[in-house]
Amino acid sequence: MSENELNAIVSEPLFITSETMILRVRTDGWALPEFIPGQFAVLGLPGKAQRTPISDLESDAPLRDKIIRRAYSITSSSRQSEYLEFYISLVRSGALTPRLFALKEGDRVLLGPNIRGLFTLDKIPDDSNLILIGTGTGVAPYISMIRTSLSANRKRKFTVIQGARHSWDLGFRSELSTLARLSKNFHYLPTISRPSEEVISWGGEVGYVQDIWSRGIVADEWGFAPTPENTHIFLCGHPDMITSMLALVKKSGFIEDSRKQKGMVHLERYW
Repeated sequence: MSENELNAIVSEPLFITSETMILRVRTDGWALPEFIPGQFAVLGLPGKAQRTPISDLESDAPLRDKIIRRAYSITSSSRQSEYLEFYISLVRSGALTPRLFALKEGDRVLLGPNIRGLFTLDKIPDDSNLILIGTGTGVAPYISMIRTSLSANRKRKFTVIQGARHSWDLGFRSELSTLARLSKNFHYLPTISRPSEEVISWGGEVGYVQDIWSRGIVADEWGFAPTPENTHIFLCGHPDMITSMLALVKKSGFIEDSRKQKGMVHLERYW
């Protein structure tokens, strides 16, 4: 398989808004790679590929036959082998996302055969509760984790704290809300930072994901407080959010996981 081969096919692009999409791709003539929920895969398109009309003009266009590659977290469950699904936000000035947003069903795309990443649950104790905090498309790896692992451990509590500017930016909100109604051990806490701009009055949490933590809402949902002894925390999204959240949870005794020391806070910085 050539490293520049467009070896996969778009099976179903779904546009949530004009600037966020769910992209499903399936392999063409080769087996879909196995992966661990939370990992990422590489997508690519040549520089000659069409860009979406709402993107910015390129000041420095890439070579037409050069493959532009970027890594994206997988949202699909690792238990199915029909396709890989990705949750992607448009960067209007970017090189690849404007081209991904111009894809149609049946178009070809490069899918890297090697799936990587350490932002996974496989080394987390089975009896540890999980708080998964994400902003923007930072919720993507959590969707794969939940779709794969939620029913595997009924005692473990899953809580997703998702932050966005507006309610329509809360990707997978319907799915997560349904799971929260159906699963006693799953809690979903969406929050928006610009409620005054909502078309329909927003009745949920307001502010940033940091505010959800500071107000103790997770403890109210669980009936007990998350502590370093009973909980692991995952942070994914904007670097400023991660820096702020890390400072907050450290005050409660949580330690960042690293090569030098094992901890209960796991980071995946976007951008």
